Amino acid sequence: MEITTEKDSNYNNLEKMSVREVLENINREDKSVPLAVEKAIPQIEKLAEVVADRMKKGGRLFYIGAGTSGRLGVVDASECPPTFGVPFDMVVGLIAGGDTAIRKAVEFAEDDMEQAWEDLKEYGLDEHDVIVGIAASGTTPYVIGGLRMANEYGLATGCIVCNTGSPVAAEAQYPVEVVVGPEFVTGSTRMKAGTAQKLVLNMLSTTVMIQLGRVRGNKMVDMQLTNHKLYHRGVRMVMSETGADETTAAALLEKHGSVRKAVASVLVSK
Repeated sequence: MEITTEKDSNYNNLEKMSVREVLENINREDKSVPLAVEKAIPQIEKLAEVVADRMKKGGRLFYIGAGTSGRLGVVDASECPPTFGVPFDMVVGLIAGGDTAIRKAVEFAEDDMEQAWEDLKEYGLDEHDVIVGIAASGTTPYVIGGLRMANEYGLATGCIVCNTGSPVAAEAQYPVEVVVGPEFVTGSTRMKAGTAQKLVLNMLSTTVMIQLGRVRGNKMVDMQLTNHKLYHRGVRMVMSETGADETTAAALLEKHGSVRKAVASVLVSK
């Protein structure tokens, strides 16, 4: 395989650039990322369809990754409950080295081929679960081993990588390959590769949640009302959907505890 994520940067003598030049050149490279993601939409579509299908049958979505890739999976998983009102264990992000690795790198954790499956087994996997490996290089042993064992146990598997023909993609039934090319700082895949992975994760989880009915119109009707901003957003959503004034919408929201239930109570009564 050709590891484009490790290729030499298109730029040199970075330390001699002005602050403005560094920023403009990083931005120039970043502009190529959405175009690379666009080329992978057919692959993302296949993965999203199988995840939605399995989750409709009671399955869960698991992300496994190391370093930046693992952290991005944890972020996407942790944002699903407050955004879409799903149970906290419906989308799960696992990172090599455990939760400690979210803040501090754990040496050689990503090189353990068996650990991902050990981490996954703690969740009592079943046939409807989907395992998605995230690895910029596509060579991370933690991810390869996890996907390989998931395949052996008949689970659906996918991946998000930034090279073509990688070992991780070879293990995934539904690979997503977003080739962003060399990084501005050679090999620093927290940059373009990380941005590409974040974009794909946004697309995947949002599409799946829409398919599961967790969005009404264009609104997050199942979001958790965990702070004042979200509460007031919820009030505005109830007002928009029902035509109620602010006081009535607030009372409905407080009574029913969610935008969906508040709106439904009005529609049923009409």
